[in-house]
Amino acid sequence: MKAIRLIRSRTVVLPAENVDTDQIIPARFLVTTTREGLGKALFADWRWEKDGSATPGFALNRPGAEGARVLVAGRNFGCGSSREHAVWALQAGGFEAVVSTAFADIFRGNALKNGLVPVQVDEATHARLVEAPGVEASIDVEAGVVSFGTRQAAFPLEPFARYCLLNGLDELAFLLSREREIAAFEAQAGPAPWRSS
Repeated sequence: MKAIRLIRSRTVVLPAENVDTDQIIPARFLVTTTREGLGKALFADWRWEKDGSATPGFALNRPGAEGARVLVAGRNFGCGSSREHAVWALQAGGFEAVVSTAFADIFRGNALKNGLVPVQVDEATHARLVEAPGVEASIDVEAGVVSFGTRQAAFPLEPFARYCLLNGLDELAFLLSREREIAAFEAQAGPAPWRSS
């Protein structure tokens, strides 16, 4: 996982509410345990016609969407099944952050564990972002602030999640980084009482 401190990018706006993980990445693409090729599967049923051509007018197919790293999504983004592939597909599609007024809990957890920043903002800030697709936005992970134009808004980020994002650590990497302290604690505590001698 790479460290994320500051994201500066144009936005892509997909304001539909209750976008579930099957819309983010349809179930037929869940046959892999790697992230390879998942960018093409991102929003596949909305983004591509049956013949493989781009669906005209879909947000990710519009001029200016290419290279954008911030997706502005509708309320309750990532609901439905708990597939981690949804986060992987967003990242493979180039996104580093998703901005919404509310995220499904499991999606939010999967995002944080994989280095995708869920930016939950108030309704007024969200409305301004929806009205201005392609606006240059700045997301400061350390400060927990999203900025665009003359507007700024704070967003919540748990301290542990912030630490992991800033240092490019998933939960396993965090534990491994504390191996020396864990060994010292175990040595001081002695054998666990449930272990036989």
